[in-house]
Amino acid sequence: MRLRSHQRWHLIALTAACSFVGLSQASLGDRLPEFKECVKVCKEANCGDNPTPISLHHRLLLWDCPSECDYTCQHVVTDTRLARDPPYMQPIYQFHGKWPFYRFLGMQEPFSVIFSLFNYLAHDYGISRLRSEVPASYALRKYYLLFGYFGLASWTFSMLFHTRDFAFTEKMDYFGAGASVMYGLYYAPIRIFRLDKRDPVKQSVLRAWTLLCLSLYSAHVLYLSLWSWDYTYNMAANVAVGIVQNLMWSWFSYNQYKKLNRTWAMWPGLIVAWIIMAMSLELLDFPPWWGMVDAHSLWHLGTVGPTIWWYNFLLKDAHEDLQGTRLKA
Repeated sequence: MRLRSHQRWHLIALTAACSFVGLSQASLGDRLPEFKECVKVCKEANCGDNPTPISLHHRLLLWDCPSECDYTCQHVVTDTRLARDPPYMQPIYQFHGKWPFYRFLGMQEPFSVIFSLFNYLAHDYGISRLRSEVPASYALRKYYLLFGYFGLASWTFSMLFHTRDFAFTEKMDYFGAGASVMYGLYYAPIRIFRLDKRDPVKQSVLRAWTLLCLSLYSAHVLYLSLWSWDYTYNMAANVAVGIVQNLMWSWFSYNQYKKLNRTWAMWPGLIVAWIIMAMSLELLDFPPWWGMVDAHSLWHLGTVGPTIWWYNFLLKDAHEDLQGTRLKA
């Protein structure tokens, strides 16, 4: 009797993993001897002249025989270890820098994909409102729309990366997120100090500021691409840029509230606080609940609300600015 393909993957991997149980401990899952042996045996049994069939939707997402073995062995080894000892005695190890997620429809990290989609839709919603509610003549409108387009691009790359983790999708995710964060820093002083005004001095400052931001982002990409793909540096760079813009918006929020005495003027400061609390999830790295929901995916979920709220602020601020301009006219 021939086993179904998924049964065959699992049975061969389980046999290989069980033969190595108890031989060694390691700090990372992909360094465990039983994992290495499991993958080796699985490839020998499934990836030869008569390979085990791979489902169409997996092949469409570029799952091949070796990656199927790697995925199956991650779960066989993890399940075997947890069956031997409870989770508080037997830690769940990461493999290749990631938790052993259960995939869904071929997606490696399904909830990170779903929550990234929510963020994409939040930006799409915000862009549609800006287009319909802010006149094209408003000078800051183009900067706000660009903020939305950068958001759409970064969350698209995030969905692709969390669907399938390849070197290319990882780079696009990191570079897209970096561009979005850098643009957030770029347009903050344009609004706060009104560098959009047709004033010769402000226009000169705007050109210099644009050149500086483009240079910093280009240097960031070149460093990661040509010098060192450094995760710590990338995180530190994005956090530093984020902190600067958060401080700027908090200061602006405080001053606007004193000036206008409107509750919505406080929103930037409150949104910044929300983002900081959501970011703390990145520090609470824990094994995924039900094999799918981890701290990183929850961080993505935590940014949906502030994104919608932020567009509401931009609209309120634009309407207030336009009203003030009409009164002065």
